[in-house]
Amino acid sequence: MNRETFSHLRAKLGKTQKALAGLLGVSLKAVQSYEQGWRAIPIHVERQLYFLAVNQRGDDQAKRKDCWTIKKCDRKKECPAWEFQAGHLCWFLSGTRCECAADKNWKEKMEICRDCEVLTSLL
Repeated sequence: MNRETFSHLRAKLGKTQKALAGLLGVSLKAVQSYEQGWRAIPIHVERQLYFLAVNQRGDDQAKRKDCWTIKKCDRKKECPAWEFQAGHLCWFLSGTRCECAADKNWKEKMEICRDCEVLTSLL
């Protein structure tokens, strides 16, 4: 995640830097550093911010489509996204069975998911 995306999502949430720091469990200085580009945004902070943005109350839930529908998945019954009926949160879950993200570490998975139509359709 780059600093522009971070700032955009903070604005979408309507949060001050201090309020967002509290939600993310980081310091105000960390949020300021992320937005200035002085510090890299850790993967766990990125995932948390995406989660908050996607699940914000009042967001258009009609936009939420399940990953197995979008990707025409034939492995859905093996996948935690299917098991927990969280097809719009596949990017947030460990152990998803996508051909593109299966058995990847979090950093590799998020590099793929950032550009995936499942996540980008929600933001």
